[in-house]
Formats: sequence, structure tokens, C-alpha cells
Amino acid sequence: MAASVRGCRVPCRALLSPRTGYGASPSALPVLQQDHKVHYSVIPHGRSGRSSVSGITATVFGATGFLGRYVVNRLGRIGSQVIIPYRCDQYDIMYLRPMGDLGQLLFMEWDSRNKDSTRRALEHSNVVINLVGKEWETRNFKYEDVFVNIPRDIAHLSREAGVEKIIHISHLNANMKSPSKYLRNKAVGERVVREEFPDAVIMKPSEMFGREDLFFNHYANMRWFVGVPLIAFGKKTVKQPVYVVDVAKAIISAIKDPDSKGKTYTLTGPNRYLLHDLVEYIYAVLHRPYLPYPLPRPLYHLVAKFFELNPFDPWITKEKVDRFHTTDMKFPDLPGLDDLGIVPTPVEQKAIEVLRRHRKFRWLDAELEEAKPARPVTNM
Repeated sequence: MAASVRGCRVPCRALLSPRTGYGASPSALPVLQQDHKVHYSVIPHGRSGRSSVSGITATVFGATGFLGRYVVNRLGRIGSQVIIPYRCDQYDIMYLRPMGDLGQLLFMEWDSRNKDSTRRALEHSNVVINLVGKEWETRNFKYEDVFVNIPRDIAHLSREAGVEKIIHISHLNANMKSPSKYLRNKAVGERVVREEFPDAVIMKPSEMFGREDLFFNHYANMRWFVGVPLIAFGKKTVKQPVYVVDVAKAIISAIKDPDSKGKTYTLTGPNRYLLHDLVEYIYAVLHRPYLPYPLPRPLYHLVAKFFELNPFDPWITKEKVDRFHTTDMKFPDLPGLDDLGIVPTPVEQKAIEVLRRHRKFRWLDAELEEAKPARPVTNM
């Protein structure tokens, strides 16, 4: 049994005088000290879950993308307030609304080229997460705009606003010497973010797989063609895909870890595979015939250029060809998922989530164990 004293629940025995046992005067009651400089709403309290308050107020740029939905969900389930700047139609973000408690997800229209719009989106946040990305260039937004200019503005304005932590998502193979324009601009983006915000946390995930990915689903959709085109049969390319949920967990762990400031993390899966073997495993899970054939890079680019003429989302681009056929780099000196307390999820455990919908009806409920696992490589 407890009595309420000005909104604070105090045990009834605290209302008794230690000498007489009778009611003590208000001046003798224990006083709960509270720092009035900190607003009550930002003090972590309540049970864990979406109705609690974690103390995190995060602005997530690029929340409407593949990784964004998982990050917003993870923030919402620990009781964070999330500001979501968006450029799309309002109906395209409806699926994000149930991810947080009532009033905890705030949506605002955003003009990425307007610094005042960006400033309004992050001025009340203590964490900023940049997930902005684009698979192909458009007439209005080139890779330089998406991966260099926008991250530079976000980092600069975050520093001006006094944001405690900024997390920037790059790519494992970001390199100034890469044949892919996509990866070269990713490398420049890392540099400019570090210059504008020296304590920024940079994360370098490999190709991510998940239900809505553009990696496993891309190769699974090739079942409609005669075969699967691969440069050099895919036997000169090594990939180390990472589960998208692990990347989202890593972002949340980096927010909570005070020692993560200024670090660069490499986020990869536990195993490395030849691209040929990885695609072979995809088709084994699908229970469909796997017919790979070699396609020279110039010819593959020519095919991709034809698809780039599509005014909507192109199925393949030259940048995607180069990116998918780039061997994943190794960074043994950089921290990874293990340093953030996350156990990497193997492909064989979660591939069925992505690929089940690509199966024929007769194989829809087939067990995953019926597919022969992919062969990891250790010396490449």
C-alpha cells in the first residue's frame, strides 16, 4: 500500500515519524531530488517496450528505404521518439506509423536541398541517423548529391545544432579506386562526414539481405530468364552478405554505447561465399534449376544500359553489375558486429524468409534443410 505525495509514490511507512510512529510533518518527509533543468519526458522511465521512454530522440533520414523500416521499428520498440523526414507521398509511409507508440513517430516533409528544412528536422534530436541512398541516378539526383552533398549538410547542421551522436551508413566496399561510381561516391561521403562531424559513427555493411532486399530478390527474379548471367561464372567474386536486422541492431547498440563515437564499424555476415555458390544456394532453396552462364563485363553493361532506359525502377544498372561483382573487402583492424554484442546471422538461417514467395506452389512448405547449404570459402 502506498500513498501519493505530489505525484510521487512513497511507501506509507515513510509518512510515520521514526520516534512516535504517528504522522510526520510534511517538512520531515523524504524529498526526491530532481534536476529541473532536464525535462521529465527525456528521463528514461517506465517498463521496456513501445510505451516506455528511452530518452532517445532520433531523426532518421532515409527511413522509408529498405534498412529504414527496421531501424525505425527497433527505435520504436524501446520507446524512442523518432522524427521521420520524407519526400514521398503520405500513403507511402503509412506502414511506419504502427512502429511507435501514439505520438512518438513524427513525420515531416523534407526538401534535401533546403538547409532550413534539414535543420528543422534535426534541431530537437540528440541522435541523427543518415540512411539516405539510391540504387541508380536520376535526372534530379546524382550519386554525388545523394552520397556526398546530403550527408555533408546533415553532418554540418548536426554539429551546429549540438547533436550528441550521428550515425552514417556507408558500404563495405566504398573505395575511391572502385570501378563503381556508386562505391566511389560512398567513399567520398565517408570522408566529408568525418570532416564535418569528427565523432560521427560510420558503419560499412556488406550487401544486405532481407524480405524487401535488392540482392537475393534480384537473383531470384532471374528465374524468368533462360539462365543467370554472371561475370566469370561468379567464381572470381566473394561476397559476405549481412542480415538487415543485424545492421538495425548494430545501429541501436552504437547509439547506446558511449565508446562508439568516432569509430568505423564493418558489418558483415559470419561466412564468405563465392557469388556462384551463393546464387546456386538461392536456387536450391527455390527448388528451381540453376543455369549460370558467363557474360563479359562490357556485354553485361550493354544489357544494363538497355534496362536503364526504363523511366521507372530499372531492374539492372551498370553500377549494380559492378557492385555485385566486387569482392567484399576485409578490415581485420576495424570493429564489427561482435564488438557491438551482436551475433551475425548466417544466410542459411534466414534465406527462407526472403525466398519462400519465389517458390512454386508444390514446394511452398518444403523444409529449408532439403536445400544443400552453400559452401563458405576461407582463403579468399
